[in-house]
Amino acid sequence: MASTRDIRRRIKSVRSTAQITKAMQMVAASKMRKAQQAALNGRPFMQLLYALQRKATTAAVDFTDPLLEARPVRKTAVILVGGDKGLCGALNSNLFRVAAQFDPATTLFITAGRRAAQYIARTKRQLHAEFAYGDSPRYAEAKAMAACARDLFLNREVDAVKVVATRFVNTLTQEPVSLDYLPVAEVKGMKLPENITEEKLASDYLEFIFEPSAEAFLGYLLSLYLNVFVYQVLLNAKASEQSARMVAMKNATDNANSLIEDLTLHYNKLRQGKITTELSEIVGGQQANE
Repeated sequence: MASTRDIRRRIKSVRSTAQITKAMQMVAASKMRKAQQAALNGRPFMQLLYALQRKATTAAVDFTDPLLEARPVRKTAVILVGGDKGLCGALNSNLFRVAAQFDPATTLFITAGRRAAQYIARTKRQLHAEFAYGDSPRYAEAKAMAACARDLFLNREVDAVKVVATRFVNTLTQEPVSLDYLPVAEVKGMKLPENITEEKLASDYLEFIFEPSAEAFLGYLLSLYLNVFVYQVLLNAKASEQSARMVAMKNATDNANSLIEDLTLHYNKLRQGKITTELSEIVGGQQANE
């Protein structure tokens, strides 16, 4: 049975842990608000760019581009976007569970984040390139990743490119997803802006005039779309990581405080029992002397 001294030491240790997790929770909460706002602010632009790409490629019936070429898939590249640090619950584990579904023999990985690179090295999968991104992802970082994936596809080293990342839903919910990236197609699963519907896109017969040419404009548009796509993925991944870490640290702090209450109650009962025993011994000794 633990002594009162042991319980006091344990209470002190758990209280120190609670202070650390509380501080980490507040830091994560501060970063979370910034990351969430960045992810939410980027969605309208991404959606409008997607709608523009859909309209323009539909209007230019003679337009062809190597990025649109669909061919039999013999080898695949996966852009795996993980976190840089742990202490964010099951976020990375759930993400890597999706990545594990790809055949290691026919899959190349492009990683973003230290945890993703560590997973690929630990599971001995094929790592083609490793990228880093900070707490505030930059467009230049996304552009470099997109260029790496495009080069693999255009050089026919792979026949398709997927993106495995975490989609930010809200503070409590983050979903690991596998998204089609290349070849570029009509990704109808993306939510369109409220003022643009599938019916409106299908019934829009406006004629487009491209300057200097449809090929030049749409080639640039596709490249921009792919860059912004990866940038939005990075923003969502960082918002998901900070949200998951804040929730995990809050749960850890709550659990530590609950454990402190239980230990304090146990300590008080043990201490009260010892006091009662000592009083009984004193009274018993006094009565024996009488």
